[in-house]
Parts: sequence; structure tokens; C-alpha cells
Amino acid sequence: MDNRSVYTSASRPSVLETNKVLRNTYMLLGMTLLFSALCAGITYAIVITKMTSLVMTIGAFITLFVVHKKADSASGIYWIFLFTGLLGGSLGHMLSYYVTIPGGPKLIAQALGGTALIFFALSAYVLTTKKDFSFMGGFLFVGIMVVLVAAIANIFFAAPAVQLAISAAIVFLMSGFILFDTSRIIHGGETNYIRATVGLYLNIYNLFVALLQLLGVFGSDD
Repeated sequence: MDNRSVYTSASRPSVLETNKVLRNTYMLLGMTLLFSALCAGITYAIVITKMTSLVMTIGAFITLFVVHKKADSASGIYWIFLFTGLLGGSLGHMLSYYVTIPGGPKLIAQALGGTALIFFALSAYVLTTKKDFSFMGGFLFVGIMVVLVAAIANIFFAAPAVQLAISAAIVFLMSGFILFDTSRIIHGGETNYIRATVGLYLNIYNLFVALLQLLGVFGSDD
């Protein structure tokens, strides 16, 4: 009986093998992340200004609406690359700043490593357990609204402690969204791989930025 159960579990196809949307999402996500990193490297090399970074970010989120509208057509692929290219390119200014602080390159590497570790660990957990995390949707939405209000308020108060709390909250929220979004793909809540890619990309992007900000506070020695 033991041999039979081992054979059955070993021969059972994985979620990634059977779920076409998930497979296409991961493939497109990998390509958009590489393209985004390339754009970030280019804008870092040419040293873009803070204003240019802001314009690219605004352009990316305008493009995001087009991506969702075109997600069911073939042109959606081009729009998602434009979106991720703009958002990735907007990181050039921030990377330029962190490179100049003591231990900056190490902090960037740690933020990248931490982002990858969190994403792969949480994704693997959902894929292996196949748990449904749809119940987290309401909590995550409320959390994002609270963080958004706090971020807007902190523009006027500019309190470092509040910014630190916001970054920490974003790390936890994006981790929750990785569980939530991956679960939706597995259980059929999201059937469009372009929209699914956008969701996971934004989770990774925001997670990396928040981790880098946290490490910049705790990891830099004056």
C-alpha cells in the first residue's frame, strides 16, 4: 500500500503542469520582470531625474488601464511590456540614490534576494497546499486603503516613523496579495493570464521597493 500511494502521488501532475493560465502567467511574469530590470538598468545608467521618474510612474499607471482593457486581445502583450518597462524604468532614480549611500549596492542585492525568497516561498506554499486564500480579499483591500491614506497624510507630516510603518505594512500586504492572487489563478478566480501577470508583477514591484526602504533605514550605518 505504501508503494502504491508513493506511486500515485509521484505520478499525479503538478498544478503548474495542469493549469494553463498559471503556466502562461509565470512565463509572461518572468519576461516582464527581465524587461523591467533592463529598463531600470538603462535609466540608472543615464541618471534620470526625480521628475522623470515621477512622469514614468504616472505614465505606467495610465497604461495600466489600457492593459486591463486590452487584456483579452493580442495587443495586450505589447501594452503589458510598456507598462512594466515604464514602471521598471522609474526605479532608476531610486537606485541611483541607494547606490550612493554606504553599503547601498549590498542593500539593493538584499532587497532583490528578499523579494525573490518571499515570492517563491509563498507561491510554492499555495501550489503545494492548494489552499484557497480568497477570504483574505476584504482584509487586503482595507489594508491597502489604510496605507494609502497614511501615505497621503505623511506627504504633509513627513514623519520617518510613519514612513517606516508604511513600508513594513506594504511588505505584509504584498505577501498577502501573493497568496491571494496565486490562489485565485489556481481556483479559477482569474482566467486571464495578462491580468494575472499584472497583479503578481505589482506585488513583486511594491514588495521590492518596500523592502529596499526598510533595509535603507536599518541597514545603513552613519
